[in-house]
Amino acid sequence: MTETFSKTEAACGCSGNPRFDGVDPAYKRVLWIVIFINAAMFFVEMSAGKLAGSQALQADALDFLGDALTYGLSLAVIGMSLKVRSTAALIKGVSLLLMGLWVFGSTVYQIFILGVPSAQIMGLIGLLALAANLASVMLLMRYKDGDANVRSVWLCSRNDAIGNVAVMIASVAVLLTASAWPDLIVAIIMAGLFLRSAQLILVQAWQELRSGEDTGALDNHGHDHAQ
Repeated sequence: MTETFSKTEAACGCSGNPRFDGVDPAYKRVLWIVIFINAAMFFVEMSAGKLAGSQALQADALDFLGDALTYGLSLAVIGMSLKVRSTAALIKGVSLLLMGLWVFGSTVYQIFILGVPSAQIMGLIGLLALAANLASVMLLMRYKDGDANVRSVWLCSRNDAIGNVAVMIASVAVLLTASAWPDLIVAIIMAGLFLRSAQLILVQAWQELRSGEDTGALDNHGHDHAQ
């Protein structure tokens, strides 16, 4: 029976996958590394954002901080019941929702006091942040299809990488147009990305709380090995 189960896992390519609830020493080590990367980049990018007068950089810096805190929460609930992990994912989903609303509101406010940010600082820090987030994404890639708690970690890192590319594009546009509008537009786009990710996390976490099933693992496999 055990041999049959192992062959079934190998046939569907599951034998190399970590456990979907995050109970994996390798996953925990990766999470600690990603927490350190995000915490360090928060201080770097927030300082640069203030110096450059860039709303997009400051929004991205807050995202780094939020990620570091929520990754810590993810670590804290690994190995606990699905209900606890789903509740943690709900908390993270709400934090992403609030972050998106804050970025949107503060960006709208900045429209009334337009100031051209430093394109050079935006581009340089955007490139550094992109490198940090690509490293995080590569580390977390194999863990992207898990329960709501694990999946939320992947979505946060993916959002960061996308946001960094957008900041770099905005820096070029600011340089060419000598206008603050590209910076503000990117900040609004990032706010929308936060809100969309919050929706994905909240929906999955709520489904797991109601059903008591790990929908991430089920969606990823599409079948039951026990059959």
